[in-house]
Amino acid sequence: MTDMAEHIVKSFEAELARLRTLVTDMGGMVERQVALACDAVLERDAESAGLAVEADPQVDALDREAEQFVIRLLALRQPMAQDLRHIVASLKIAGELERIGDYAKNVAKRSLVLNQFSGPSSLTGIAHMSRLVQENLKAIIDAVGENDVEKAVEVWNADEAVDEIYNALFRELITYMMEDPRSITPCTHLLFIAKNLERIGDHATNIAEMVYYAVKGEPMPEERPKGDSSAYAVVRPSE
Repeated sequence: MTDMAEHIVKSFEAELARLRTLVTDMGGMVERQVALACDAVLERDAESAGLAVEADPQVDALDREAEQFVIRLLALRQPMAQDLRHIVASLKIAGELERIGDYAKNVAKRSLVLNQFSGPSSLTGIAHMSRLVQENLKAIIDAVGENDVEKAVEVWNADEAVDEIYNALFRELITYMMEDPRSITPCTHLLFIAKNLERIGDHATNIAEMVYYAVKGEPMPEERPKGDSSAYAVVRPSE
């Protein structure tokens, strides 16, 4: 390999590393944003809610930076095979992270409204769901940085547990609303919070599929797990 060719290869590898760092930095920012939003709900912490909302423009800016970086790479380098898959996957992953940031912002905003009500006595279901979602998000961001297919598959499979908690929480909150009309408003906000957390879990599984495809060059072998049946739930008032 000539010195010029070697320089071009090393320069391209540096650019790929820079793109991976850009996406993982964005992932870390989104991970913190989700943690702040969950704290805002569980601890009734208005300061955490404000920080989660304020972080959103920074996440959006990183998403735009990643998009511009990818466009330049595609135009100037014309990558092929695995390099092309990784670059396109990075662009899509950045988009998924941006959406997760939006959902975190929504959770934070809802928490501020929820703080005005006493609401149901227990937030155990929300706490459990938020913990699982944050664990999956951290794991998938690690998988992105390490190109770790096994970790991506674990996150993909773990989404079913998030959906099961969401379905149980949906029924529980609807029951509260049917038994006590005064709980309708706070429970409605909790339902929206739970749905946003469930959607964060969905986007984490989307990222898992992209990591798998970028490394393996083929889609995951099974259908994506989906256990959200809340739209079809039948909840009867207690006797």
